[in-house]
Amino acid sequence: LTSSFAAKGLSTRDLTALSGGHTIGLARCTTFRGRIYNDTNIDANFAATRRANCPASGGDNNLAPLDIQTPTRFDNDYFRNLVARRGLLHSDQELFNGGSQDALVRTYSNNPATFSADFAAAMVRMGNISPLTGTQGEIRRNCRVVN
Repeated sequence: LTSSFAAKGLSTRDLTALSGGHTIGLARCTTFRGRIYNDTNIDANFAATRRANCPASGGDNNLAPLDIQTPTRFDNDYFRNLVARRGLLHSDQELFNGGSQDALVRTYSNNPATFSADFAAAMVRMGNISPLTGTQGEIRRNCRVVN
């Protein structure tokens, strides 16, 4: 991910801040099954809770919140979850797993204002990456469907 972001002119700080968008939303069981059954850097109680609705096989479309505390509110609880080893997706937990982004994740978990400011700045930078304008692009009414 870091090299993909760097190729677009985004930093690892941008990557970490933008990942905080996972403070809102849901994920399908098929996208986190491997994490709750195979990963070792996961809180045991959190894994057991997620397994109750995501069996080892089947239930691929069962949903779970990306942020267990406040799945419909934009806040820094996503980062608090990572520090507590309760990141739902494997790629999310990698942001806090003994690597280069641990200190920033901890900062965001303790300082919502820093997270919000960094997220906003990173969104602007991301939005400026090769934007399609005029007839080359579209503003979708529903992001999943071409107008």
